[in-house]
Amino acid sequence: MADPLLFNPRTYDPAHFDPETRRLLRATVDWFEERGKRKLIEDYRSRAWLADFLAFSAKEGLFATFLTPAAAAGEQQDKRWDTARIAALNEIFGFYGLDYWYAWQVTILGLGPVWQSDNAAARARAAELLSEGEVFAFGLSEKSHGADIYSTDMLLEPDGKGGFRASGSKYYIGNGNAAGLVSVFGRRTDVEGPDGYVFFAADSRHPAYHLVKNVVDSSKYVSEFRLDGYPVAPDDILHTGRAAFDAALNTVNVGKFNLCTASIGICEHAMYEAVTHAHNRILYGRPVTAFPHVRRELTDAYVRLVGMKLFSDRAVDYFRSAGPDDRRYLLFNPMTKMKVTTEGEKVIDLMWDVIAAKGFEKDTYFAQAATEIRGLPKLEGTVHVNLALILKFMGNHLLNPAEYAPVPTRLDAADDAFLFRQGPARGLGSIRFHDWRAAYDAYAHVPNVGRFREQADALCAFVTTAAPGEEQSRDLDLLLAVGQLFALVVHGQLILEQAGLTELDEDVLDELFAVLVRDFSAHAVELHGKDSATAEQQSWALGAVRRPVVDDARSARVWERVEALSGAYEMAP
Repeated sequence: MADPLLFNPRTYDPAHFDPETRRLLRATVDWFEERGKRKLIEDYRSRAWLADFLAFSAKEGLFATFLTPAAAAGEQQDKRWDTARIAALNEIFGFYGLDYWYAWQVTILGLGPVWQSDNAAARARAAELLSEGEVFAFGLSEKSHGADIYSTDMLLEPDGKGGFRASGSKYYIGNGNAAGLVSVFGRRTDVEGPDGYVFFAADSRHPAYHLVKNVVDSSKYVSEFRLDGYPVAPDDILHTGRAAFDAALNTVNVGKFNLCTASIGICEHAMYEAVTHAHNRILYGRPVTAFPHVRRELTDAYVRLVGMKLFSDRAVDYFRSAGPDDRRYLLFNPMTKMKVTTEGEKVIDLMWDVIAAKGFEKDTYFAQAATEIRGLPKLEGTVHVNLALILKFMGNHLLNPAEYAPVPTRLDAADDAFLFRQGPARGLGSIRFHDWRAAYDAYAHVPNVGRFREQADALCAFVTTAAPGEEQSRDLDLLLAVGQLFALVVHGQLILEQAGLTELDEDVLDELFAVLVRDFSAHAVELHGKDSATAEQQSWALGAVRRPVVDDARSARVWERVEALSGAYEMAP
């Protein structure tokens, strides 16, 4: 019997979506399954460009249906920007291969500045290109500056006719080899400061667009390209001034959310392989899964993966319910990017410790999963950048709650229009949140939720009595350790909210929070060892260490769920 908490292509039926979404998601799964595992791995190993996949997408109208906002869709009612179904497709792409997800992801990034633009001609052109099956690219990063958009060397010189000539290069630009439209960030040569920023649309097929190379050894085409006097007409200009800067950050806000569900898909496919292999391998006369340490590692991997899914699913609801007066998504977004993707690394590592050399074999999905899972925490801002961002919300989230109407599960067929009118990318410290304690109170009877709540309350005491002072606030190494503790509280909160909405088995929830208790204790010990930690902070850190509540019968019941994954799915050969 399939585990209802994990994606399984054999039983997948997204009946909670509208008919066209359901058809497209199932058609995508069927395309990969008919293609088969051998071909999937062969294309990954040979670094083949994704032409056949993009042809399938164009034929079915996949990207066009999922990535055209209702405002640009005309009378085509199935087209909308719907974060719930986008998340579902991320998971499917991750399950079959991150190369496919990457072409889709950078198309989303490339579209971000367009859909935020008031340029009707550019929006119409983008909608038409999508309907023709084209992909898009996001020309922000540069070789010398990375994503430091303050220092862009893409220069636009006025041409005297209301347009510009653009010259400069961009680096780490996915789909730069094939994009029908590249959203490029630069600055004017005749205007100083933020008023000189410009986002404009370029075509990778134009003679003044020079493709230099693919900077990675992969099917993902992560390009370096150069513009040499590229003509930028008024109809090509998407944003100018501060609006261009905001468009860059708000695009990343939209795009970074996709990393969490891609990570989930990778882990799910790898878990089927790992559990099946371990359970059927005999060592010293017993299945590998008979050893207690193996059961512990695979159980930890399973509950961590369930936690990733619960958090991400609940975060979708806050994204879709966001508005000018509810910007809570701006915390939950870097959480999905930072916390969920690093959990994905832990899940793969736990399984790899069990299957060992099998994880290197060229005919397994696991071999590519072990490589690709590393990339997601490093895209759309590093873990450290996103942790630093998360810290901006800590005081208000923990200590200064506000009243909000309950946010429901959002699987309705609605257009998430606010994501393209987020407004200025500032004022994060003033954002308020609902009381995180309510989610914990609802599960106070679950032993390890109660134990973790003790640690969360201890963190509140730390913030009020032992928070880093002015000098320590410049020690990012220490602050990041505090950020990890805060991230765990937020992680647990949304997990509990989703558990309540889905009536999650409390054995699984208790086992998951046993893992979170251990994680909090580990980060507290790390804080204790920081060079600049004060004696008061060191004392607090050791006082926050807790031992999870042990229940052998509960752990055995959760193990039965993990053991049942053996043979539950194998990709068609």
